[in-house]
Amino acid sequence: MRSELAFSADDLARTRFAVSPMWEVVASYRLLASPAPHPLHQPWLEQVRPRVAAAGLRSGWLAALIPADGYLPDFLTPLPDDPAPTLAAELAAIRATPDGEVHADLDLLASTDPRVRTLRADPPTRLAQLADEIATYWDLALGPYWAKIRALLDADVFHRARQVAERGTGALFNSLHTTLRWDNNTLQLVRRQCALNRDQMGPGLVLVPSAFLDRVLTWSRPPQPPQLAYPARGAATLWEHRPVPHHAAIATVLGRSRARLLTELETPASTSDLAHRTGISAAGVSQHLTALRDAGIVSTHRVGRSVLYARTAVAESLLAGTG
Repeated sequence: MRSELAFSADDLARTRFAVSPMWEVVASYRLLASPAPHPLHQPWLEQVRPRVAAAGLRSGWLAALIPADGYLPDFLTPLPDDPAPTLAAELAAIRATPDGEVHADLDLLASTDPRVRTLRADPPTRLAQLADEIATYWDLALGPYWAKIRALLDADVFHRARQVAERGTGALFNSLHTTLRWDNNTLQLVRRQCALNRDQMGPGLVLVPSAFLDRVLTWSRPPQPPQLAYPARGAATLWEHRPVPHHAAIATVLGRSRARLLTELETPASTSDLAHRTGISAAGVSQHLTALRDAGIVSTHRVGRSVLYARTAVAESLLAGTG
């Protein structure tokens, strides 16, 4: 099946990119819930699945609203107002979804899950509960890795923008995915289960890269412009082990113990995990991590009764520079 999205000069002028936390929530949760193997994201899955299961999120609101395949309710991925909305901003948009839009999306979802029925009956209350669950999921599954994921998505947007500048918009569209083709001022989507066209849609197009998608997903809610989420470049390298070749250079600035802890945080870890792996006492690890956190080099993420520490974008830049 094929659908076509026509472009005028105004549509091309209003085509833009956005990095959306909620698109990553939806795509990653669908991946997490799938029984199929996913070698590309296996390191992430092995770390996150136990946390999500322990928190009871395998049978909550996200499970009810994100099927293994097919339609996803549009209210889960509100139109980004700027190039990089925060999760808080997108959750506020979800909570404010009008009842009529919720009902229309649930009609398309056609689910018999009891939670879906309660959402239809009382959208404001249930959307607030959904937003709270998404925030919990974020803390467990995406927040500790966001600096790394965000760097990948930003790099994709930078590459695409340069591609437009050097080769034009047609080359951009033709390179996004094998199911997309630019021809005669239209973007053709091959093997689509639902149509995407300009009828009643707003001008332009919002392009959203995703680290967790392996296919193109579309979003349409007249009169807003459509969204098109696509697999980001380089996702295959996201969880690769990246040794830091110049540990001594970082140690000169941070001290040997803090430099060691920073390199060990290639994957998020707790104080006890780091103490076990480095031989530093738990009290010493805690003291060093507090200093690194206060400097904006690591972030904290609560997982049940424990806390995970993760590198921030500042840390990733620091390590990349020394490498």
